[in-house]
Amino acid sequence: MSDSFAPSGIDLPSSTLPARLAELAAYLAAPAAGRLTEEQRALALGIARRVVCEIARELDPGIDADILWQRWLADGVPAAARLAAPCFARAEEHRWREQSMQQSAVPSVGAAGDARPDSGQETLSSVDHAYLQLQIADGRRRDALGNPCIAPADLDPTLFRTLLLDIAAWQLGRIEGDQGEGARLGNAVNGLMEKQASAPGIDAAARDYHAALVAEQALADAAETAIARHDWPALIALAASAHGARFEAMAVALLSAEPAALPLLLAPLRLDRAALAPLEASLAQLTDRAVPGDVAGNPVPLAEVRG
Repeated sequence: MSDSFAPSGIDLPSSTLPARLAELAAYLAAPAAGRLTEEQRALALGIARRVVCEIARELDPGIDADILWQRWLADGVPAAARLAAPCFARAEEHRWREQSMQQSAVPSVGAAGDARPDSGQETLSSVDHAYLQLQIADGRRRDALGNPCIAPADLDPTLFRTLLLDIAAWQLGRIEGDQGEGARLGNAVNGLMEKQASAPGIDAAARDYHAALVAEQALADAAETAIARHDWPALIALAASAHGARFEAMAVALLSAEPAALPLLLAPLRLDRAALAPLEASLAQLTDRAVPGDVAGNPVPLAEVRG
């Protein structure tokens, strides 16, 4: 064949070499284009593995989730194009938060910036209760070892259903399409979809926290405190709810925004321009950010952030 590196009469062993050469050609054509670092790849891959394996185990404890993942790594993850965005968002948010923890020693605070209520206090204010629920939802986004993950409740429902069906199809293929097993897995898929619809995810917690602050006319103060104390989950939650966006979409918008775009992204929070300084500084220190938001050098449009 033309343009081949293989000597005449010798076939290439597989499609791997042409694919690698195509990838190299794309890189040489645009060597300065932003590309994933090994850290970003490893984080995103780990997050994808954890969410796929968790869903598989919930769908059917009899599924060997580790074998499933290894087969998908070898053959290609079926929903890769759609799974990439939430995994990348979670990975970049994790890198940002880890950097902030390493560079600053910020005291633990409550929702409005005061000390957290004493353990002996019988009741919480509506704001503190909503902030606590936000922290609990955020806690589900880490595994037992503290690694970043995506809780099934936080996945887009369409993507969640796609993953369920792909996993069920893989399992049926292993057992040669047993009809009884197929019906059982179908019922399990429907049951998990219903469970996800009522599960307390990060987006619902973010909306409740935002609503509680608006009711108390404390939104701007809480957002300013979140920035000052590098409480990025709280800030992302408030900005997302203010724009009617998903948490993961707002995380990506903030992480890919040029400094000049931040006031627009956070305008609904009614922050003073000076209050953004710690946020701008923190983002500027994060290496290998996907900035600017598109090839033309423009920030991510708000229309693409809103869910």
